[in-house]
Amino acid sequence: MNIKTLANSFFSKFNVPNDENYRFPGRWIGGTSMIFGPLLLLSGILLRLRFHFFFPQQLAAYQQNPTLITASYSLFLAGNILLWPAIVLLARLIGQTHPGWATWGSTMVIFGLFARTFHAGIDQLAFQLVNAQNLDLATKVVADSYGAFHIVAALSPLILFGWVVLAIGTYLSGTLGIIRAIALGSMSALMMGVLKGSTWVSVVSSLGLCAALIPLGFQILIEKPTPGISSFVIRFFLMIGFAALLLFIGRLG
Repeated sequence: MNIKTLANSFFSKFNVPNDENYRFPGRWIGGTSMIFGPLLLLSGILLRLRFHFFFPQQLAAYQQNPTLITASYSLFLAGNILLWPAIVLLARLIGQTHPGWATWGSTMVIFGLFARTFHAGIDQLAFQLVNAQNLDLATKVVADSYGAFHIVAALSPLILFGWVVLAIGTYLSGTLGIIRAIALGSMSALMMGVLKGSTWVSVVSSLGLCAALIPLGFQILIEKPTPGISSFVIRFFLMIGFAALLLFIGRLG
């Protein structure tokens, strides 16, 4: 058995037989991300809800509760990253009848996801300053550099407007009803920037995202053809093992 045969055998575990309507990223990755992306985002928001949202209080909260705050920001970042396949798949659904709304809405939202990922990198550095130096120095560094120029700032407006454009597209295309489209658009109110905590507005926005995408994710996953139980179990454990391997390799530096 040559390498090509082995590779085809391995990756065939992730395929749905006779799925002639396949479009990137596929309904399995896209549908799964519609479910878990919003849930991870909401979990991260809830974990830091009791702390004041501005950066001095967020750094102080990290000093006092490092495990909790690390879990909160990590879950939020994981949910943010996991949303991109969901948005790509959502754009495909919208684009069947309204390609313009699909293109602009999804592009703006995905660029907004990039911006939040950039902010998360700064968050990580600030928290490590608390560990490596002290809380006062970390707070001073963030305060002195707050608002410093970076090119990603140009993407910040897309965090606000992208979700509204995408929500309009979901309603006009019939992908979502009016209530769930409004819920999706409420993501534009989610707080953005460096070391931003949570408010009840953040909770409402993330709940809106859950209401909009999670039912759609399940609807997509249960469409025929579906894999058998054994195939599903194999896929599940392969993905868990692959994720663990990626984490291990990433930790090697």
